[in-house]
Amino acid sequence: MNFVVLSSSRGTTFQAVIDRLQDGSLTATCLALVADKRDRACVHKAEAAGIPVVIVERIQGEEREAYDQRLDTAIRALGQVDVIAAMGWMWILTPWFVSKWRNRILNVHPALLPKFPGAHGIEDALAAGESESGMTIHCIDEGVDTGPILVQKSCTIDPGETAESLKEKIQTLEREWYPRTLQMLEEGELRLP
Repeated sequence: MNFVVLSSSRGTTFQAVIDRLQDGSLTATCLALVADKRDRACVHKAEAAGIPVVIVERIQGEEREAYDQRLDTAIRALGQVDVIAAMGWMWILTPWFVSKWRNRILNVHPALLPKFPGAHGIEDALAAGESESGMTIHCIDEGVDTGPILVQKSCTIDPGETAESLKEKIQTLEREWYPRTLQMLEEGELRLP
């Protein structure tokens, strides 16, 4: 299975994927990291690991779909891409892009979907007084965190839990399970919808 990582962040989960590629426990092939700016920390992590980097810069005033068309062209130029693994991609993908890659774009969300979609999953779970939260790896669709769920893992919300301490618990799950999910797809243990 060939995958491309889509990231515009620090790349903490991406580093976990790199580590699993390097120790051989993830045998799928990472064709490249695709990022929106060269100065992203994820870019430095890819370069340090010898993973090719493709930068698709945003243009001031550019329509979202026009950007996504350039993104699509850049990804397709990499060859046979089976999965796009979004890890900290901070831009909402347009319906046009989603339709081109239906059920092949993975995302990780810091909540147990369908509960607490959107940008504040951790804070929303705390505010609701939940006793557990966790992370969901799902396929991106046209909605906000509404696509088919592939893997969910939970953690407890302890008394006095803060957004920061819960975020650390959830990110620990993400770093373990995103590479494992890619390997499960590689081995056919998990199938895309």
